[in-house]
Amino acid sequence: MEPVRQVAFVCIGRAVGFGALAIVLMMLSFAFDAALAFRCGAICTLLMAGILTRKAMVAHRQPPRRTEVWLHLDERWRPSDERGNRNFSAMMSEVYAEFARLALNIACGFFAVSVAFSFV
Repeated sequence: MEPVRQVAFVCIGRAVGFGALAIVLMMLSFAFDAALAFRCGAICTLLMAGILTRKAMVAHRQPPRRTEVWLHLDERWRPSDERGNRNFSAMMSEVYAEFARLALNIACGFFAVSVAFSFV
């Protein structure tokens, strides 16, 4: 399952990267007030973490054939039986949860920087 995890990490990471780009651009639009910019980034990143957590919780409901990861997988790595589908869903849930934890840590950092700037 390691090649499947790598493909899932790339696919989900790319989606999270585009979300992060949107958050950075939103933060740049508030560049006139650093505390507001970081607060906005923290709230948006916290929202992203919530969405990723929700995706991790419902990953077992999504059929593997309807995922982007399935499209990028080589034929020999695609799950073909019920056990393989369960393992695939569990692995997708783990990858979503890993990105959700990362987003939550970044959101906490943004909140800390925002508080620091508001005291200055």
